[in-house]
Amino acid sequence: MPDDSGAARARQRTGTGIGLLLVLVLGAALLIALPDDERPDDSCPALTVGSWKTDDGLTAEFSRYGDDASRTDDWTGGDGTHSVRLPDGRVLWLFSDTYLGRVYGPPNPHGESYAWRDAGTPLVRNSAVLMRDGRLDTTLPAPLFADPAPNQWRWPVAARVEPRSPGSSEQVVRVLLWVRTAGQAPWIYGVPTATEVATLSLPGLRLESVVEVLGQQRVPDPSRRVLFGTSLVEEDGWTYVFGGDDGRAASRPVSHAYAARVPKGALGDPSAWQYWSGSAWVPGARPRPVLGDGRRKGVGSAFSVVREGGTYVLFTMAAGPKGLTTVASYWSCSPAGPWHGPAKEFSPPLPQGQVAAYNPQAHPVLSGDGRLVLSYDVNWLETTGAAAQLSRNVSLYRPRFVSLRLASVR
Repeated sequence: MPDDSGAARARQRTGTGIGLLLVLVLGAALLIALPDDERPDDSCPALTVGSWKTDDGLTAEFSRYGDDASRTDDWTGGDGTHSVRLPDGRVLWLFSDTYLGRVYGPPNPHGESYAWRDAGTPLVRNSAVLMRDGRLDTTLPAPLFADPAPNQWRWPVAARVEPRSPGSSEQVVRVLLWVRTAGQAPWIYGVPTATEVATLSLPGLRLESVVEVLGQQRVPDPSRRVLFGTSLVEEDGWTYVFGGDDGRAASRPVSHAYAARVPKGALGDPSAWQYWSGSAWVPGARPRPVLGDGRRKGVGSAFSVVREGGTYVLFTMAAGPKGLTTVASYWSCSPAGPWHGPAKEFSPPLPQGQVAAYNPQAHPVLSGDGRLVLSYDVNWLETTGAAAQLSRNVSLYRPRFVSLRLASVR
């Protein structure tokens, strides 16, 4: 994300983000021209962002719901934005660090025309909101996923509706969770600890179980620990699960992306997971990077992957100062790579002030007709008074949306 020292202090003072503000200034800044012998065939065209525009309607819907003062226990702001469509048509939105409570209409106590909340309003580590027919209407009791132990917390990432077990006719919701443990600098946003999978019943969304699928406690260097679930893609009976390390905290310019795969219906079965070992998909293997050279090319810990035809496209924040504002993309013919790029970049709009964008996430459940919906989270970066700023103007700590169309790399 932003300059690491400033963002780190902002996170330490506020505790309001999912901690990705330090690690999302990743990706690379140059367009890489491919030799002819590296270009794919027609079944896997090289793709990048062809055009984009703001999705004002979807952004406004989150503002409407967040500003609704009729309840005092619902969502008013959060980050870590992920979505999954349920069989009955509802969309389940999952968030990491979240403000609940009451929002007051403008003017705020400073006389500014912003909706606001009390500066002492607590936050919870995760939440879930339901959307029906394009309208947000219900916040589930929060946190949805309780802390696993003292000084640990769970952040939900990608989710899928899948069979309870391979071949089963009963469906459940599987949610990938990141477990982090409180730590000292540079791990002020938490030490990567484990990847878990939660199972929610349908249609009631009752939490049935949480299973650890990949513990990282025995990896001595926290910057080498890998958490999976920032993005899921289905293909040919497999769910491909992408993840990343926290290399940025170890002063590497970029982090690495990793890939695993699981048979459809088996996300909650640790023995079914296969990790890319560098040459094959292997159960129990130490994951090896599929993208990232430790210098110019790589990802943030929260990135997103979609499949368009035979091409995989990855969205992440750009490297360096542009990581405050700019989304970059890569493409590949396989989850395991090779990944090419970064390709065309774009900078979505941001509110005024010391703010940054992070966590670009695709939402296929809201996409169609060649249009892809992408969200990005926003947070305040100023090193002093950040928590107060997020309460002074509640619109800051909410997702924004753009719609984009993919086009061939030229």
